[in-house]
Amino acid sequence: MTNQIIIAGFGGQGVLLMGQLLAYSGMLQGKEVSWLPSYGPEMRGGSANCHVVIADEPVGSPRVEEATCVIAMNYPSMKLFEKALVPGGLLLYNSSLIEEKPSREDIRAIAVPCNEIASGLGNARVANMAMLGAFVGATEMFDTETLVESLRHKLGPAKEKLIPLNRSAIEQGIAATRK
Repeated sequence: MTNQIIIAGFGGQGVLLMGQLLAYSGMLQGKEVSWLPSYGPEMRGGSANCHVVIADEPVGSPRVEEATCVIAMNYPSMKLFEKALVPGGLLLYNSSLIEEKPSREDIRAIAVPCNEIASGLGNARVANMAMLGAFVGATEMFDTETLVESLRHKLGPAKEKLIPLNRSAIEQGIAATRK
């Protein structure tokens, strides 16, 4: 099975980190993975996206043309990448920033209030972790522990204190897909 994922949003929303964590989670499960980042020249506020492929076989190309999942953290990203989804594909979108519904009816779309979840936890920077939790809840591709282990690897020992907050955001993202 091959999962082709596009994650997109504004720079500063943790889009590239989300892709790295999904790729590393795939590696922890013995999968073949690729991660291809793309971002504008701006430090924050410009466009950012990445393509992640998680497969049982070697990955032929890191570029995703026909996505099985699109994760959109803002409206421009949803409009741009919604069309890249295969019929029956999954669209997870940040309903905190995207008021309009997706235009396609041949996909599975889940609204996730990422910014509200993060605000409720007292830290706006964990909106991306709420979305990753929603990905886990909607796909069951990984469990919470695999994702947290990937985060622990990425953050390193110096930032271990951030794990509980991020775990809470992941768990609330999972819960948001089950409502």
